[in-house]
Amino acid sequence: MDTITEGEAKIKVSDEKKISKKLEVFYNPVMKLNRDVSLLLLNSIDNKEMQIADPLAGTGIRGIRFLKELEKNKIKNISFNDYKSAENIKENLKLNNIKESKNIVVFSKDANLFLLESNGFDYIDIDPFGTPNPFLESAIVRLSRHGILAVTATDTSALSGSSETACKRKYWAKPLKNEFMHETGIRILIRKVQLIGAEFEKALTPIFSYSKDHYYRIFFRCEKGRQKVDELLKHHNYLIYNWKTLERKITDSIFNKEKGFDYAGPLWVGNLWNPGLVNKMYEKCDFKNKELFNLIKIIKEESKIDSVGFYDLSKLAKIQKKIIPKIEKVIKKGVSRTHFLGCGIRVKGTLKLVL
Repeated sequence: MDTITEGEAKIKVSDEKKISKKLEVFYNPVMKLNRDVSLLLLNSIDNKEMQIADPLAGTGIRGIRFLKELEKNKIKNISFNDYKSAENIKENLKLNNIKESKNIVVFSKDANLFLLESNGFDYIDIDPFGTPNPFLESAIVRLSRHGILAVTATDTSALSGSSETACKRKYWAKPLKNEFMHETGIRILIRKVQLIGAEFEKALTPIFSYSKDHYYRIFFRCEKGRQKVDELLKHHNYLIYNWKTLERKITDSIFNKEKGFDYAGPLWVGNLWNPGLVNKMYEKCDFKNKELFNLIKIIKEESKIDSVGFYDLSKLAKIQKKIIPKIEKVIKKGVSRTHFLGCGIRVKGTLKLVL
């Protein structure tokens, strides 16, 4: 076993260098940003005295960082669970001078059983290896009113269109493999989570979403009530797209799809972010953490523009028969970068003389 440091936490991890689902306990350094964003978001919301659950805790790194790095009064209690690595989590708690107590508890159960046997939580983090589907219902059932549900999906090939049949089977929607495939993938995942929430009269609104490396990550705020759910479901539509002109439209039926258009959906066509929350996250973000700061900085501008999809600057230049300009020259009021694509621009309203 090796000892590593992430943030203010120290943990013992396997000395196996290759990350694999076969490993009983694995630590993925690439997912440090995932945990950094979680900490920043929780420190930026008003929720206090939260009951927190990590049903797939692995090494326990996320929960240990929560205990050491979240602001005072954020945590009422925290539950770690992993049916394979409970003993490893306990060792890592001791390594960080954290004692188990009635407020810091380690379980060794199936994740769904752990959730369903609980009394509920204010924050639940679903961060599996692959699809989050097997854990969504149990998490949503045990999510409190005004609680936060964090969902990670690493099966991006299905959601982004590389495996269309897998996406239809797992997420009940058709993906679109083009320049904004990761945005449509996230929107498809959001809809899937919301549909499960709807069964239990829980409206799950995304407050922060992003795509990075091999995964998608979405944070939902929960509200109870039939009317809130019904309003949310009105934002489930189709996106149709013309490959030649880059024109895109939102429609409630693919039967309205015109000749030459392809489509994605059904998917969520509402906001991916809460701009007020993003601003707070930007204000609290440590600029020394360059990867995190750069992500939040781009999303801060991107969240101001309410649009579904964006434009690939190289494709746009080709269609308009112009030389591709530097992206800095086209950024102006109503136009922003997008974190989904390095050469992508998000445009407010209709596309007019961007280049």
